[in-house]
Amino acid sequence: MIDFWLPAGLLLLTALAFLLIPVLRIRKLQAEEDRTALNVTLYQERLQELEVQRQACVLDDAQLQAGRAEAARELLDDTEGVQRRSSVLGGKIPLISALLVPVLGVALYLHWGAIDQVEQTRQMAAAQPQSIEEMTARLEQTVKQQPDSAEAWYFLGRTYMAQERASDATKAFERAVEIAGRAPELLGQWAQALYFAEGKQWNEQLQALTDEALKADPQEVTSLGLLGIAAYESQRYADAVRYWERLVAVLPEQDPSRAAIVGGIERARQQMGEGEQSSAATAPSAKVHALEVNVSLSPEVQKNVQPDDAVFVFARALSGPPMPLAVKRLKVSDLPVQVSLSDVDAMMPELKISRFDQVQLVARVSRAGNATQGEWTGKTGPVANTARDVQALLIDSRDGQAQ
Repeated sequence: MIDFWLPAGLLLLTALAFLLIPVLRIRKLQAEEDRTALNVTLYQERLQELEVQRQACVLDDAQLQAGRAEAARELLDDTEGVQRRSSVLGGKIPLISALLVPVLGVALYLHWGAIDQVEQTRQMAAAQPQSIEEMTARLEQTVKQQPDSAEAWYFLGRTYMAQERASDATKAFERAVEIAGRAPELLGQWAQALYFAEGKQWNEQLQALTDEALKADPQEVTSLGLLGIAAYESQRYADAVRYWERLVAVLPEQDPSRAAIVGGIERARQQMGEGEQSSAATAPSAKVHALEVNVSLSPEVQKNVQPDDAVFVFARALSGPPMPLAVKRLKVSDLPVQVSLSDVDAMMPELKISRFDQVQLVARVSRAGNATQGEWTGKTGPVANTARDVQALLIDSRDGQAQ
């Protein structure tokens, strides 16, 4: 913390200078006043001597007046340039203040200052997190130390979403809204977390949140994307096209998620029976390739799972961030099944399959419905993001032991 306390110490020294310099000047003036007083005393003694000599008839009247004039002239010469001043405060009060300033300054800062935040910022800057789990732990520690930091809650929610912990993300975004107010972006993120936490089931609360976000900002991208996804999942393809077209219209041309949204529009139009027609709002069009994955259970695993156990199928970058790029949630009773993973299934707009040349495919069985930890798992890869063949993904290992 020397990089903090050194500037703080310099500021304290500057404050002390304003107190101590006047004290030193007062002492100098006091010395000058003492010297002047001494000169006046000598002058008075000189006058007495002259008067004694006059009474003794040693000096006549003329000599007496000349002696008095000479003594006065010497007094004026000795006191020339000296200004008599008096200190209202005196010397003790500034000295006491000079001692109290650093003590009170440190005490007040320790009480009302932000030393914990300074130390935390230094620690985070000194060592960057090496994994999503480490980042999550740091953000959780941050919100404990700064429970009123809307920014910390927001980023914690985003990190939870990257870990497929939608329920935890919902609480984080809700807390951010309580602190920072009902900003459209926060409402959109909160609604998105709720949607995935509720198993992609639309409800009145989600509708209210997205309506409020779009009323405040008709171009709020998270809400538009979420409404499109929800409409597509419920086979309301016309609504999906409408929301995604609005989204594409506000996305910059260089935005990496634009192509994925355009691909989603084309797929929705195909479902509507309109083929691959593209409207002017979606031009130039782009195809989004999907990885086809056949998910199944080994005989041993089949004996140890229950039909309602959750199954998470996801793709993650072979070399890159550990968080999933695309996710599907199923149940054991659905297996074996063939699923498609593409940019449309991405949890975060900045993390898409199309942005990574090779991915790893993972499936996990979790009785508790936890996407990050379960009982059984299976992996395969590396797989090119442009692979056309159906990829076989067998769940055959205890979670934590798959190779």
